Amino acid sequence: MQVKPDSAPMLQPFRWWQAFSRSLFHLRIRDREGLPETWSVEVRHGGDDEGDVYVNLYRSGLHMTRAKPPASFPLPGGTIRVAVSMYGVRRADYVAHDGTVQKLTPDMSSAEGRRAHLDQTRPVLSRFLGVLSVMVLLVSLAIGVPQLLESVTSIPPVAAAIGTFASPFLLPGWANTALVLAGAAASTERALRLRYNRLLDGGLFSGDD
Repeated sequence: MQVKPDSAPMLQPFRWWQAFSRSLFHLRIRDREGLPETWSVEVRHGGDDEGDVYVNLYRSGLHMTRAKPPASFPLPGGTIRVAVSMYGVRRADYVAHDGTVQKLTPDMSSAEGRRAHLDQTRPVLSRFLGVLSVMVLLVSLAIGVPQLLESVTSIPPVAAAIGTFASPFLLPGWANTALVLAGAAASTERALRLRYNRLLDGGLFSGDD
């Protein structure tokens, strides 16, 4: 991981229109003198002017450094770790020197913060949405993967080498589009809770670890 210095301004307040383009998490700990301080990490998923995505680190609102994800930021008492997927942040935690792991707190104005608030205030609805997201992704895999295999094995060189595969499912274009959109929405919902699985959330295709 290569940390790059940056001349970014101080941490800006979260705006409602940044719900799905910006993630912001906070860590409140005590410094060596025992005084409370806040460390914040910010990810702008659209990237900078050159399209590169960085994790920005702030200390009490002052920009300290940035790094490309997955990023690790050593602090006096431990390390902040941040990783992203194609749908959002999949890890944001603080590992103390004694091995204790503490999740960072999402900014209450962010989409992650609002999703956490829903989990606290409407736990039944929250669990239902979580289960629904998994079901949508499982159905998407069960229907989409066989169709993908059929398309790949229909390529003449591939068919000559390994034969062809006939999918038991054959959906019209609009249905496949709806399936992709539903899967993206489900993975986004899981990302708001920092849930991630390589198989369910596209890691096998995006190269995420």
